[in-house]
Amino acid sequence: MGNDKGYRFSTLAIHAGQPSDPTTGAVTFPIYQTSTFQQEEPGVHKGFCYSRTGNPTRQALEENLATLEGARFGLAFASGLAGVNTVLNLLRAGDHVVAGKDLYGGSYRIFTKLYAKFGVDFSFVDTTRIEEVESAFTEKTKLLWLESPSNPLLMVTDIARCAEVAHRRGILTIVDNTFATPYLQRPLELGADIVVHSTTKYLGGHSDVIGGAIVTNDQNLFEQMKFYQNAVGGVPGPFDCFLVLRGTKTLAVRMDRHCANARKVAEFLAGHPKVAKVYYPGLKDHPQHDVAKRQMRDFGAMVSFEIRTDIEGTKAFIKRLKLWTLAESLGSVKSLLAHPPTMTHASVEPEVRKKHGISDGLIRLSVGLEDVEDLIEDLEEGLKGV
Repeated sequence: MGNDKGYRFSTLAIHAGQPSDPTTGAVTFPIYQTSTFQQEEPGVHKGFCYSRTGNPTRQALEENLATLEGARFGLAFASGLAGVNTVLNLLRAGDHVVAGKDLYGGSYRIFTKLYAKFGVDFSFVDTTRIEEVESAFTEKTKLLWLESPSNPLLMVTDIARCAEVAHRRGILTIVDNTFATPYLQRPLELGADIVVHSTTKYLGGHSDVIGGAIVTNDQNLFEQMKFYQNAVGGVPGPFDCFLVLRGTKTLAVRMDRHCANARKVAEFLAGHPKVAKVYYPGLKDHPQHDVAKRQMRDFGAMVSFEIRTDIEGTKAFIKRLKLWTLAESLGSVKSLLAHPPTMTHASVEPEVRKKHGISDGLIRLSVGLEDVEDLIEDLEEGLKGV
């Protein structure tokens, strides 16, 4: 899987893993909506026996995503967290994980509320500071878990440098590439061992499907995770795979527009007197702007900010908005707004949130594909009441 034959990204997004249907000639890869497959004789089949184990539509998605990430192997899951869980199944009781202190609340929850009780230890550090990463490693550390850009503070980690110091200790580097997508960033080329995605977000792109994915170049890791995928069964249905494949076809053109809109939104917010702070890697005063410029094609479409008011004023501001939909998730064609302390990161203890810089007044924007002038005017109207 993942042989790109030298084609460029947008070509691969449309063609990789998706030949025209050999039976009918259909140019859109079919939805194989079946639970099981006829066998020629016991144990002998045409590559598929049961859809938990493998399905042609899922295989098409897995090959497509692997190719886009420049990987040999891909695995698709029913959600991003099902993918995260599969990676964590590589661990044993007594193992240790170093992770970024600013990461998705669902990942923090599965780390601290599930795997911690099974005897896996976690340390949360500022991964933008390589000395903090190295000092957190122990003889029992097996994984370094990175998000870049991070959720929700848009911190950018030097993936290549972190992977280098991890590999010197025999530690695997995992990168959650959901915010950047393979169009903007390819962590395997920077030294990562495994990349995870919530395909619910930009890869699907339309807020109409839940899914996850893992890609890797390591055959041994792939075979272990493929076993877990089949044994546990957290797989996506064929229609879900079809929807994500529909999304990846337009990923490049969508991300170009997402990024262009986000840049203008961030610049507007950064220049507004009622905005206290803006988190966006594309701004030159972002502390990791140069790192982002070096390892990403563009700066992404997520923008977080704080306004000069208290928590009640922040909530009142949110209510005044008309185009920004208050909702969980991100990466949709529609612009979404989240309040991390009460939504995406509600599972993180309040004292931990504050320690890691997630204030009660933080707002996270997922900038969509609407006319950016309309989005900015809506924010401007909302800010008038602050």
